[in-house]
Amino acid sequence: MDKLEDHDDNNLQSQIEEIEALSSIYGEEWCVIDEASRVFCIRISDTQQPKWTVCLQIILPPDYPSSAPPIYQINAAWLRGQDRMTLSNSLEEIYVENAGESILYLWVEKIREFLTEKSQHSDGPDTCKTMTTEEEGHDYDEDDLPDISVLKLSSQSEQIFFTSSDDEELPLIKHGESITDRRSTFQPHLSAVENPKQVQRVLNKLYENKKIASATHNIYAYRIYCQEKNSVLQDCEDDGETAAGGRLLHLLQILDVRNVLVVVSRWYGGILLGPDRFKHINNCARNILIQEGYTDSSEETSKAGRKSKKPKGKKTK
Repeated sequence: MDKLEDHDDNNLQSQIEEIEALSSIYGEEWCVIDEASRVFCIRISDTQQPKWTVCLQIILPPDYPSSAPPIYQINAAWLRGQDRMTLSNSLEEIYVENAGESILYLWVEKIREFLTEKSQHSDGPDTCKTMTTEEEGHDYDEDDLPDISVLKLSSQSEQIFFTSSDDEELPLIKHGESITDRRSTFQPHLSAVENPKQVQRVLNKLYENKKIASATHNIYAYRIYCQEKNSVLQDCEDDGETAAGGRLLHLLQILDVRNVLVVVSRWYGGILLGPDRFKHINNCARNILIQEGYTDSSEETSKAGRKSKKPKGKKTK
């Protein structure tokens, strides 16, 4: 027991020293989201092209750096498809090559190197010009980056991050019927997930589809229930459609669906939809949740919707 306590103390001391160093090096770019749950964020920009910006969210597990990697999420609405996969693979390679060591500085500088290489071959991300399709002429600035407040996790919820297996299969992805309004098209996608690693794998798989990767926005939200801790891990992403991710997550909360990821792709048609866009996003999500047996139309106005996803998408009677 004493050895285990020493091991934990050593990890905690290493984390404290690393965080102090990063805070000193990066100043205002480094942000503490929830110190108790070891949740942090750093905003990384290319000095030559400030519009190329990545927000790296990090959770430090108790076993980091000795035997576990940091849990991370890359937030950048312009970063999609193969580019996102390439960057994620680079970070994972750095961890493998430096297992047991503090690697956050290496990760940050790798992302900065990636941004520099991208800026040398482009004038800037396409979404800089119309980051939010409903606000004409709206420039890409700090306020457009996804809200990271939803990552304020309790120490119990945090443990869900550390239970996934490297050899688990890619969850099955279902696609729902699309909704088209004034040349904008919305299509939902759904997958049963049990941990954040599965969420990332599903998102990576979706971005391999060129049509989905080319969508103006891919909004998503997920909720994962940890029975042992009796807690729910949840997160969402606007992908440039301001407030859409939070509204989608709110729908999942109202229906109390669990162990599910819902993604809604929107292809912008050039005509502003105003508040109707949120209605279409949530209708798409609701329809695919009904389609896959997470809830039904009669349950939406009741306290039902409490059932988790059952194997093969069948509702229990």
